Amino acid sequence: MTTVMERRRTGWDVVLGILLLLAGLVVLANAVVATFLSVLLLGWFAIGAGVVTLVGAFVRRESGVSWSAALGGAVLIVLGVIMVRDPLAGAAGLTLLAGALFLAVGLTRLFAASQVPSARVVLVVSGILSILLGLIVLFNLTIAVPSLLGLLLGIQIVVEGATILVAGRMRPGPAR
Repeated sequence: MTTVMERRRTGWDVVLGILLLLAGLVVLANAVVATFLSVLLLGWFAIGAGVVTLVGAFVRRESGVSWSAALGGAVLIVLGVIMVRDPLAGAAGLTLLAGALFLAVGLTRLFAASQVPSARVVLVVSGILSILLGLIVLFNLTIAVPSLLGLLLGIQIVVEGATILVAGRMRPGPAR
């Protein structure tokens, strides 16, 4: 007997969706605090991942030290320490990265529009919107740095809550 994944909604999904919607609204109301806390959390995760990677590179004696893994671990530790010591600098770096990502995604969509005629209009419109969003972020860093990451996090939590509330979550179900 095989199982397939299907989207189902239960009472717990409704509760979880409502809680996520409320949490997302709280995050949106406190975007600067959410940015600060998310940068700190990411910094600590980077430090932890860097330590694990660095130790793992030297523990594998039988295969030799993986210098690329050791270097990657050291870089993660340094980035994590910078983010934890100066969350504003971490937020600035992540905001620059987000702006560049919006810009790159928009340009990619514009180039992809010439290759996919059936979705050309959607790709051109979404590409232009992504480019505009990227340019807005990159040219307004003083406004974007303290709040952009918190706004993006809040929007994601609200969207996730609404999705779970409306459609439920993926669960194993019987094969048809």
